Amino acid sequence: MGKDVAKYVRSCEVCQRVGKPQDQVKAPLQPLPIIEVPFQRVAVDILGPFPKKTPRGKQYVLTLVDFATRWPEAVALGNTRANTVCLALTDIFARVGWPSDILTDSGSNFLAGTMEKLWETHGVNHLVATPYHHQTNGLVERFNGTLGAMIRKFINEFSNNWDLVLQQLLFAYRAVPHPSLGFSPFELVYGHEVKGPLQLVKQQWEGFTPSPGTNILDFVSNLQSTLRHSLALARENLKDAQEEQKAWYDRHARERSFKVGDQVMVLKAQQAHKMEASWEGPFTVQERLGAVNYLIAFPNSSLKPKVYHVNSLKPFYSRDLQVCQFTVQGY
Repeated sequence: MGKDVAKYVRSCEVCQRVGKPQDQVKAPLQPLPIIEVPFQRVAVDILGPFPKKTPRGKQYVLTLVDFATRWPEAVALGNTRANTVCLALTDIFARVGWPSDILTDSGSNFLAGTMEKLWETHGVNHLVATPYHHQTNGLVERFNGTLGAMIRKFINEFSNNWDLVLQQLLFAYRAVPHPSLGFSPFELVYGHEVKGPLQLVKQQWEGFTPSPGTNILDFVSNLQSTLRHSLALARENLKDAQEEQKAWYDRHARERSFKVGDQVMVLKAQQAHKMEASWEGPFTVQERLGAVNYLIAFPNSSLKPKVYHVNSLKPFYSRDLQVCQFTVQGY
């Protein structure tokens, strides 16, 4: 009897729609791949719009982060049309080289025909992050949070000319050692610490004396050796950091999976107001894509199937209609 009551309560469709998203058990963490070659794989995103345009009409920032070195790039934009983004990326890759893989979200500007032609022409494999799951592109999302905070602080203290100091803000970010790598992006790209205000102060304190020049061949050889050694250490540090982060995250996680044909509820990406239901459905699992992504079909709807992360899904429990027959003695 108790099991029947629990099953009946669990199958309440209204309750399944309004359940709290934070009560959902997360799947184990899937760490980002460790890339050894600088600028082989990069992540790209758009930051903005900012509340007010700069005097030069800039309101967005195109951001790019390298997976191997965490080197960031940023370009101020006046709009996010595909042609504008295409030109900005071309300028960046003219300096750092074209990547083998580029990871973006599913924004229309990144999926436009102009961008697809750009990837095809330069042999770039375009990877699209799972919709409504920002952790897939977490590398550039975290950088966006840091850069956005730096820009807001500059605007509050000075003026709305943040686009003029954007490269200086990047300089400060590139000079700081990354907590997971143990090296700064400058060191992993150029093989030595960058000369900045902090280094100048340190040299004055230590009474630094410039060393005599070295032979150019020795300099190149030493630089290559330093870069190889630094990247190898950074790779080991990143591997250790990922294992530690996964162990911490997985303490409250468990394996979650669905089969083709299962009925599921989908977490809404946005809610119009706080009282709106958090989940919608039921919908049907059409295909499993990898370890954590699923293609979800929307029956009786003109919507095309969409890809969702397993953490945005939960099983739907249908309520079976049961007919009970009663007999009254004496009739």
